[in-house]
Amino acid sequence: MSMTYRKDLGLLALRMGAGGVLFAHGAQKLFGWFGGHGLEATGQAMEGMGFTPGRLSALAAGLGEAGGGVLLAAGLATPAAGAAAAGAMAGAVSVHAPAGFFSTAGGFEYPAFLGYVAAGLGITGPGRFSVDHATGHCLDRPWVVAVASTASAVAAAVVLKRRAAALAEREAAAGVSPDGEVEP
Repeated sequence: MSMTYRKDLGLLALRMGAGGVLFAHGAQKLFGWFGGHGLEATGQAMEGMGFTPGRLSALAAGLGEAGGGVLLAAGLATPAAGAAAAGAMAGAVSVHAPAGFFSTAGGFEYPAFLGYVAAGLGITGPGRFSVDHATGHCLDRPWVVAVASTASAVAAAVVLKRRAAALAEREAAAGVSPDGEVEP
């Protein structure tokens, strides 16, 4: 087997694995599949985590994960798919960050890993065994990588800034200082 085919098979395996996991997590949020809670309950939970409005945040996260996962697995619009999934994972990382790095303690290790894999695939490209390759890479161009990555980073930054403000407002209303101490 030539080196080129080995790389293409490796990219296919990464796309299918990461895309499948991302799809499953998004489907939990959107449809309640695979033991998930569906859009309404996920929206309520996200509201509680500081993502407002909760239902819209759940929809965006679910679409970023499920849609990005399906597109990554197929190798279609790979730069946009990778960027969307990575952006969704940035929100998950922010939720898990207070627990530290390792997932065994509830940390951000797992969503960060999924985000990095998705971003890496979006930058690298899907390889030969993909819809992008079959269509002449019309949705897999260098400018798409730049635009999709920038748009995803900006959107994630805006969402995380809004979340931080919502959490700070909630803490202030509850009489908790920024360092976590209860104010008299």
